[in-house]
Amino acid sequence: MTKMGKGPRYRVPWRRRREGKTNYYKRIKLILSGKPRFVVRKTNKYIIVQVSEARIEGDRTITVAHSRELAKLYGWKAGTKNTSAAYLTGFLAGLRALKVGVKEAVLDIGIVRPKKGSRTFSALKGGIDAGLSIPHSEEILPSEERIKGLHIAEWARKLSEENPERYKRLFSKYLDVGLKPEDLPKHFEEVLNKIRDDYKDVIGNLKEV
Repeated sequence: MTKMGKGPRYRVPWRRRREGKTNYYKRIKLILSGKPRFVVRKTNKYIIVQVSEARIEGDRTITVAHSRELAKLYGWKAGTKNTSAAYLTGFLAGLRALKVGVKEAVLDIGIVRPKKGSRTFSALKGGIDAGLSIPHSEEILPSEERIKGLHIAEWARKLSEENPERYKRLFSKYLDVGLKPEDLPKHFEEVLNKIRDDYKDVIGNLKEV
């Protein structure tokens, strides 16, 4: 049971802070930057990336990308909440932001603890690679190998040779949709190129600047 504060100076925290949804101290700092926020959120199944701006009446979402779109629009067969999906979702959100004229933003990770190489920072990397200017430290970003799923592919290849039954059991979701986990890096590149093709006008404008 949560202990209630006492005394004349005690103030009840705002509802969203009590519910663990908003850190108002961090939010104010982000708003004072005067830039749109590159908002990364995770659910049990998906990665969601929004580019939003604060207004007096409430936040306005400029654009959004959802990892379930990867499968619906671009044929993504792997998971929708892993590191690769986070990058692709961030990349898609970044291109959509550029398409409507947003060129820079600040990262908003909510109340989660920052963890080097996490899915949150994979989404950030996607937004940066799309062309958005977002202040960050290079050391927090996941490696290219991890983003592309090379570590999964190598492990799957080794496991398929040493223990085929365990391989089939652990990677059943991949195999059920016709994707060998060894081919994940290749599949990642294919989907990434489809997204690029869909926004080649935006990418073309960036190259001309």
